[in-house]
Amino acid sequence: MMSYPAHIDLHMHSTVSDGTDTPEEILDKVRQKGISLFALSDHDAFKGCLEIRAILKPGDPMFINGVEFSCKDEEGKYHILGYGYDAGHEAVREVTESGHANRINKLKTRLEYLKDTYGFTFSNEDVEKLYALDNPGKPHIGNMMVKYGYAKNKSEAIDKYIDGAQTANRYLRPEEAIGAIIKAGGIPVLAHPFYGSGDQLIVGEDMEYRLKKLIGFGLKGVEAFYSGFTSRLIRQMLSYADQFDLYITAGSDYHGNNKMIVLGDNNLPSDPSSYPEGLKRFMNDVNIIEA
Repeated sequence: MMSYPAHIDLHMHSTVSDGTDTPEEILDKVRQKGISLFALSDHDAFKGCLEIRAILKPGDPMFINGVEFSCKDEEGKYHILGYGYDAGHEAVREVTESGHANRINKLKTRLEYLKDTYGFTFSNEDVEKLYALDNPGKPHIGNMMVKYGYAKNKSEAIDKYIDGAQTANRYLRPEEAIGAIIKAGGIPVLAHPFYGSGDQLIVGEDMEYRLKKLIGFGLKGVEAFYSGFTSRLIRQMLSYADQFDLYITAGSDYHGNNKMIVLGDNNLPSDPSSYPEGLKRFMNDVNIIEA
């Protein structure tokens, strides 16, 4: 790749997971925003990527298959991004199916908790719509609670009620997600590396330990440019990328109306000549799809 796009966003979510824009609407907004390279990274799902690939037209932005796996082990939670993988590979299909099954189990647990603890009930039609979603989560339940008048807004529904449910379901382990991405020919990247569970901020020795452990599993990159990172955090993550010879990516984590994040906002410099080498190497090596 001799020249590099000036505006990229490699982390966004559609209605296939917990975003509010359909894949088609995502593509339209990417066009309008002038983003020239993008990836759709729905949670535990690649269906939206297939939909976007089917509607790309000549002259459209370049596209990368993406996915974001929600992982957990004895030391906490991790979000592992996968880029440029073969969506037809059995390894990716197995972990996405596992992630979907886990989300369905958590949905069942949360609805039962809301009914048993607070007496919150919903129509069979609305419950069936939740179960029919590709990846139902807390925002979907929260929006339904607002519709029924059980909460003033989605945040109150989640913080005051839904988070009280104990969902003791099996999480995908980070080594499983990383292994599946590699088997499918993709590049595994740690999403928003400094952020752990809730408001947890992982820095210093804890951050270095995490990176070394994940690199041992095959991690190849870090999301160093991110909408929620300060310039100081970006510099620290770029330093880690240099230290461990990791790829670098940039993403906004756009969710439509479900989060106050602007599409394309990831703090990446606008001049491609100032891109770090790790980002350039990533764009050279990842499987980019052109219409």
